Amino acid sequence: MSMEIRPVSDKFSRPLQDLRISIMDKCNFRCSYCMPAEIFGEDYVFMREEELLSFDEIERLVSQFTKLGVKKIRITGGEPLLRKNVDLLVKRLSALEGIEDVGLTTNGVYLVKQAEALKRAGLMRVNISLDALDTDIFQEMNGRKVKPNVVLKGMEAAISAGLLVKVNMVVKKGVNDEEVVKLATYCKDRGITLRFIEFMDVGQTNGWDFSQVVTKKELLEKVSTIAPVEAVDKDYFGEVASRYRYIGTTTEVGFISSVSDTFCGSCTRARISADGKLFTCLFAEEGYDFRQLIRSGASDLEIEKKIENIWSNRTDRYSEERTEETVKTRKKIEMSYIGG
Repeated sequence: MSMEIRPVSDKFSRPLQDLRISIMDKCNFRCSYCMPAEIFGEDYVFMREEELLSFDEIERLVSQFTKLGVKKIRITGGEPLLRKNVDLLVKRLSALEGIEDVGLTTNGVYLVKQAEALKRAGLMRVNISLDALDTDIFQEMNGRKVKPNVVLKGMEAAISAGLLVKVNMVVKKGVNDEEVVKLATYCKDRGITLRFIEFMDVGQTNGWDFSQVVTKKELLEKVSTIAPVEAVDKDYFGEVASRYRYIGTTTEVGFISSVSDTFCGSCTRARISADGKLFTCLFAEEGYDFRQLIRSGASDLEIEKKIENIWSNRTDRYSEERTEETVKTRKKIEMSYIGG
């Protein structure tokens, strides 16, 4: 007998369809827009293993989300592939009734060793972060001495394994904006989808301000110098990227513009932090502790009802309400904790 799904919507009639699960708060990079090295230094204390949700707990939690309409899972971090046996988690989540899509966001370094096992386990797609092809600029962005060819090898391994690959590039004015055309050309020549992400004010530590944002309009103008593009219709309600196609090809380029062209009105995403807190917005100030709920002996029905209650009362639309003042005064969760 198939599972009964009771779709839940929030106060703005936005359904709950997508779940992002951070499984690790650690990362081997120190990207300036996420985990700046001056804050996340050698003495920074990350979560102990017992603080993280176990794979059993993650599977149990996700199974309650599916009853309320979640169809897509994205595994995030930190760097999720720093956690052992991620393929075993993928296998369990992809087997859950109602789940149609399991993806993973990564910096790509560990894909050379893990891509094939992840694909066999049921992973469908990877989003690989790559902010420059120039070695010096890439190292300035990632805060480590990692060279871009390490990420490119991971990308090749993912493609060879049969995973769908998208590249994510966060663009900061005056830092890597000169790399936009170069990376767009690289991806176009190889038929790889590239997504440009406007530099966002996530968390408290990345020193964000409006002047560092390269807008979707500016990025589109840069990309159009390579070849003409045409807009592509959205695939589904809640798709966050504005998608374009190089005319005469099937290769796409997208823009995630939470600053200049917000998409709060169709946001269908919930997020689980590595220690089991539920957040209803990337820019949330606080979460709901499901680790404590699970470990206190709550039943599946109690967990499901708690999720339903939280989502049905959701009113988040931070990007639409963002002002210079909220950027300065709002206490937001770090991206490395909540999972981008």
